Amino acid sequence: MDFEQARFNMVEQQIRPWDVLDPTILDLLFHVKREDFVGEEQRALSFTDVELPLPNGSRMLQPKQEARMVQDLVLQPSDKVLEIGTGSGYVTALLAKLTEKVFSMECDAAMLASAAARLHQAGLDNVQLIEGNGLEGLEKQAPFNAIFVGGSVPVVPETLKQQLAIGGRMIVTVGDEPVMTVCLIRRESEANFTETKLYETVIPRLAGSEALQPERFVF
Repeated sequence: MDFEQARFNMVEQQIRPWDVLDPTILDLLFHVKREDFVGEEQRALSFTDVELPLPNGSRMLQPKQEARMVQDLVLQPSDKVLEIGTGSGYVTALLAKLTEKVFSMECDAAMLASAAARLHQAGLDNVQLIEGNGLEGLEKQAPFNAIFVGGSVPVVPETLKQQLAIGGRMIVTVGDEPVMTVCLIRRESEANFTETKLYETVIPRLAGSEALQPERFVF
């Protein structure tokens, strides 16, 4: 299989039409080898517009979803980033290439070990992987300039919002099937946040997020 042609087709036919137009992001997609972050039997499928299954039963996001969410965080080279849900480690690698430091949390120890090996193979040394419940965030390393939530949640996690630096951004997919909304949360001040609804989609649930529930009003 011609991986480079497949990569070109992925970018030009799937990702660019999904409003991923930042030249830095597009260039990065050619240099971070997505096929290196999946199992051997999935390498040929790693460029397709599907959610590839991971060994623990979760799924990778579609390439266009990954690229769009990374783009919409508007990352800066000096940013410190928290990723919730390491998964395959592919998005972790994208984040690490764009920023100064990435802390990535994953609740599955085997997935974390696999991602660690792949990130090491990719030569990335500005990533720290942490086993734990990502919905609790990482208070001891906060505040973060950006937070990437790699699975959908019923509501925006308040704990993660509070770990944003002033001016920090969080991208998170909120809601239930059949319609979820990708939201960009920005911390404007100590007490004030803005929420911008970017687009509708459906992505896999973040492990453990069923514990998050919308506020119920009692009359």
